[in-house]
Amino acid sequence: MNSTRLHSKTTELLLETPLAPYVPAFTQYLAEHRYSSHSSACYVRAIAHFGRWMRQSGLDIQHIDEEAVRQFLDEHLPCCHCARPVHRTRTDLSAALGHLLAVLRGEAVIAAPQPEMTPVDEELRRFDNHMNYVRGLAPKTRTLYLRTVRRLLLEQFGRQPVVILSIAPEALRRFIANQRTLYCTSASAATLLSALRCYFYFRIACGDPVDGLLGVAAYPAHWQMASLPKGLCRSEVERLVKALGGNYPSARRADAMVRCALDLGMRCGEIASLRLDDIDWRAGTLTLRRTKGCRAAILPLPDATGRAIVDYLMLERPQTTSRAVFVRRIAPMDRPLGSDCVRKTIRQAYGRAGLPYTRSHLLRHTMASRLLEGGSSLKEVADVLRHRSLNTTLIYAKLDSRNLLAVALPWPGNAL
Repeated sequence: MNSTRLHSKTTELLLETPLAPYVPAFTQYLAEHRYSSHSSACYVRAIAHFGRWMRQSGLDIQHIDEEAVRQFLDEHLPCCHCARPVHRTRTDLSAALGHLLAVLRGEAVIAAPQPEMTPVDEELRRFDNHMNYVRGLAPKTRTLYLRTVRRLLLEQFGRQPVVILSIAPEALRRFIANQRTLYCTSASAATLLSALRCYFYFRIACGDPVDGLLGVAAYPAHWQMASLPKGLCRSEVERLVKALGGNYPSARRADAMVRCALDLGMRCGEIASLRLDDIDWRAGTLTLRRTKGCRAAILPLPDATGRAIVDYLMLERPQTTSRAVFVRRIAPMDRPLGSDCVRKTIRQAYGRAGLPYTRSHLLRHTMASRLLEGGSSLKEVADVLRHRSLNTTLIYAKLDSRNLLAVALPWPGNAL
């Protein structure tokens, strides 16, 4: 508290609350996560307000949990008439109390929350284990499937035991029809049906005859090879590359992320999960260990990509104990970035280059197109993109102009 600028009355108020013995641990927690002095002072004032409410409510420290925080934020804060100085900004209070719960649990003052496992939660846990250990699905896919199946099970059973055979085909049809606001195209509807079919196959593996439900969850008409994969043309790639190296916050980090996606075709999740140990600078290779197919892959590290990563590591990456390549630059520190931040960074790079795109996956398609233009075979493209099946890569055959010219037939009516 000596290093945090606080009003004297705030300090006196805090010392009179049940939280007083844990203030040093709280401020040390904020310091370890490298919060600024301004944020630390703000959070200490916030818990001082919470401590005053605890004293007025006769609440002991052992009874602090998420429910107590909810009562404070939802019931006390809207009609708070506490004498100044108190902190009343809800976002700051919510963040500070979240940190306070973490500190109290780290000090073994309060117990960790015990989530109530309903029959639906238990069923989803078993389904998730099946997807993880039997099917080998990626975490993002599993999360998406669990979200869809949870809606179905809650609608059918609520808090009652899950009896899969009690789901009538007509009930499943109504459920699928009611999801049309979330899945409005044939391609997006296929995602919904993939989740349901994966769950029904899991139930079949458990011995339940749900073949009738599988028939209801039939895929809509969607021709996978009917369209062309969209990517950046050569001039747009040049504009994107020229826009790199600007003077803005986290510019070098953005350059390295764009280079990883453009030169190596890495997905956003693969960029976010990249670690320092995955780069072999002597061999000039990069190992992807957390891929969509849950299989490790070794890729050559292009010179431009390696230089962009080195510039970020040497000149911009904050001091941290994390082994992740791309880490947060604001508190809480020492944490890797998420895939959403990578997507946002690539979208911002499009904007700086004046390109009317938003999908980060376009850079992966662009890299595949550039490989084909350079004379690579579909098998080589499939290896770089880390496709399990060559059928997944066949869509790029439509972009292989060099080989398509060799098999193109003359246009009817033209002179031979």
